[in-house]
Amino acid sequence: MKPTFLARWINGELSPEELDAFRKTPEYATYERIARASEQLRAPEFDVEAALERSRDARHDSKGKVIRLRPSALNRWMGVAAAVVLLFGAAYFYISSRPALVQTGIAQQSEVVLPDASEILLNAGSQVTYREENWDSSRKVRLEGEAFFKVAKGKTFTVETGIGEVTVLGTQFNVLQRDKIFMVRCFEGLVRVQAGENTVELPAGTAFRMVNGQVEPAAPVTDTTPEWTRNESAFRSMPLGFVLEEFQRQFQVEVNTRGLDLSQRFTGSFSNTNLKMALESIRAPLQLSADVNGNQILLYAAEAP
Repeated sequence: MKPTFLARWINGELSPEELDAFRKTPEYATYERIARASEQLRAPEFDVEAALERSRDARHDSKGKVIRLRPSALNRWMGVAAAVVLLFGAAYFYISSRPALVQTGIAQQSEVVLPDASEILLNAGSQVTYREENWDSSRKVRLEGEAFFKVAKGKTFTVETGIGEVTVLGTQFNVLQRDKIFMVRCFEGLVRVQAGENTVELPAGTAFRMVNGQVEPAAPVTDTTPEWTRNESAFRSMPLGFVLEEFQRQFQVEVNTRGLDLSQRFTGSFSNTNLKMALESIRAPLQLSADVNGNQILLYAAEAP
């Protein structure tokens, strides 16, 4: 936000459209609080002629003594004004230097366009943070959840997660990091993955995956984009507990289980747009029974005939 914009706001010079747009920004509340506080700061009444007269009388009566004059009201007001300017400056610096944060909720996806025109598509229940002010010198984001990246060519681009890092120059790739699962799939170009003591380079069409701290074989990448960008969640030998968590992220439901081994592996997929079909896609292959009560779902082993 330009300082001239703030000056126009303080002076009441913004157009109705500009003012309405400003009120919708996260920064507005902070500046409004500072402005309200500054309105309480008022300079006392100050008579210039009387002050000069008192100063002349003091000099005549001093007879060579050094008289300490109290700071004038004008000086006090100048101090108040300087303090208000510093407050606005500090608030502007704080707001402009905060990392940008984008989050998605249940059944949501969100697209982020970075300062260099790189693109991030966030899957449900994910978030990404990055700093705009030094983006040209440090292209770095922090990811929690899952995202598909289309990185513009340029300096090194790094994706940090709680388990590992992905480093590229310009490419398209997907990063998943939830709990103890970390997976990277390269759709175009070349990416470098660092996770624990493992460092690998993935050309297009290959993937890296780690489950519970153990590196596992990853299936080749045959599509041009991740399945979830087409509203489908796909799994290849993934723990059932992870599958059910993803199911909950895509639908406004709570899933409970009875007598199930959540570490057993599941291979399959489900639609992110049809709850009934998605539940059936999980239940049928594992021969489970399901009780549905509103947004509460109970899964348990089907009784033998």
